[in-house]
This record gives sequence, structure tokens and C-alpha cells, in this order.
Amino acid sequence: MLSNSTVQLCILIFLWYLISSLANIVGKRLLTIFPHPISVTLAQLFHGWAYSVPLLRLMNIPQPTYLYSTRIYYISIIIPLAIGKLFSQLTSQISLRLVPVSYTHTVKALMPIFTVVLSRIILSEEQSFMTYISLIPIIVGVIIASLSELSFDAIGLISALFSTGLLAIQNIYSKKTLQHIDIHHLALLSILSKFAWCLLIPFWFLFDGPQIDIRQELTLTVIFFMLMDGLCNFIYNVLAFTMISRLSPLSYVIAGSTKRLVVIIISILILHNPVTKMNLFGISLALVGVVLYNKIKYDEKKQQSLLKTITIQSILPSPVP
Repeated sequence: MLSNSTVQLCILIFLWYLISSLANIVGKRLLTIFPHPISVTLAQLFHGWAYSVPLLRLMNIPQPTYLYSTRIYYISIIIPLAIGKLFSQLTSQISLRLVPVSYTHTVKALMPIFTVVLSRIILSEEQSFMTYISLIPIIVGVIIASLSELSFDAIGLISALFSTGLLAIQNIYSKKTLQHIDIHHLALLSILSKFAWCLLIPFWFLFDGPQIDIRQELTLTVIFFMLMDGLCNFIYNVLAFTMISRLSPLSYVIAGSTKRLVVIIISILILHNPVTKMNLFGISLALVGVVLYNKIKYDEKKQQSLLKTITIQSILPSPVP
């Protein structure tokens, strides 16, 4: 019999996969008829902030008042996280604008590589030999998918890479923030959305603002898709931050990798973007590498947990007969 917490987690994961797929499909449609990634990102961040305010009140989640009285929190934690959220979301939209959803998420399958590199640089963690071996099919698969991608775009590739790296950093620091600071994960999402939106406004006036013809481009269809895109992205972020708060970093990576597979399959079926056999092989090879990486990391964690249990039992004194 599954516990209530397990059932709730399964429902959250299912909704996370579903909303992520819907958000990518709606986002792709929007960027096709309204090719302005900065404006779309600005709208997404505003929706994230606007929707979170009534949600926090409805759930009786208190605002972290001490953040407003201590500058060090903003300088060392909130501002860097907001910048990371801003640019990871913006580069993701740029990639989504230029290349198919399936290719964007194939490139994002490189997340384990960024995780390994960042763990080495930031945490000075060394990985096992098998972990490094598992990264090879991911790299080769993405290279094959890139070379065989019919709609390949260099800027789209670079944007997807930047988005993946920034998202990996954001996930690490968001988890640390939730562990070391007494703040609800939805309150953190609200604060980051507000700050990221404020930071993006000058860029909008500099780049997108002068180029957009509001009368010609801002049609009812565009407004509808923008509202749908903002709502889907808000729900997705709520679910993502909830998953970060409830799962370990490794479990979150595993769940995220499976989500990526679901998004790729659904996007190909619904958007009908053309794919070649070699392209499908590259995508499949990259995803197999991700599964292999996750399996190795899971086994290593299980082994470490077992060794820790054995060590504790050996230290404890034997019962006196």
C-alpha cells in the first residue's frame, strides 16, 4: 500500500510532466506568431509574480520579512538567483524560438554534464569512473542530433546550452537556499520572479520595445497565447519549485530527465516537426546516456547509504547478554 505522501508525489510528477509539455507547445506556437523572446520572457515573469501574490495569501504563506531588513540576503542570495532565473528563462525562449522543441530538450539532456562539472568546481566533488563513462553517449547523442537536425541553428544551440548550465546552477543554489534559509519555496519563487522581471525591463526597452508594432503584432491570438503561456509557465514553476523542495538533487535530476523524454515525444507527435532517422538515433542515444547516468548515480547513492548504515552499526556497542 502506497503512503499518502508517495501518492501525492506521483500526482505532482504527472502534473509536472503534463504542464511542462503543454508549456513548451504553447510557447513554441506563441514564438512562431510573435517572434520576440524578450517580450515573452517578460510576460512570463510578470505572470509568475502576479499569480503568486494571491496564491501565497490563499495558502497563508507568510512573507519572509527579514529579507527586506537585511541587505546581505539580497546581495548574496536573492539577486544572484534572480539573475540566474532571468537568463536561464530568456535563453530557453531564444532557443525555443530558433529550433524545434525536441532539439532544445535533447541539448538540455546535457544537464548531467553541467552537474558533474559544477560539482567539481563549486563543491570539489570527484565522480566515479563509471559516471564519466555514462556521459559519453550523452555527448555523442547530442552531437549526432545537432549534425542531423534539419532546422539546426547555432544561436539556438548556444542558447539551449546556456539555459541548461544556468538552470543547473539555479537548481543547486535554490536547494541550498531552501535548506539554509527559513523561506517557503513558493515565496522564493515569487521574489525571484519579481526581481527577474524588474531586471529585464531595461533590456526590453533597449531591444524589443522599439521593434514591436503593437497594432500589427499584438493581435487577439497573440494575447490569448501569451496569457496561456504565462499561466502554464507559472504552474510549471510552482510544480518545479515544489519538486526541488521535496526531492533530493539526484532524485530531481532523475525526474527531470524523464520529463525531458516525455516533452520530446509529445512535441514530435503534436507539432509534427520533421525528424530524420539519424536525428532520432541521436536523441535516443543522448536519452539512453541520461538514463545510464541516473542509474549509476542511484546505485552509488544506495551503496553509500548501505556503507553508512554498516559503519554506524559497527560503532554502536553490542548489547550486553
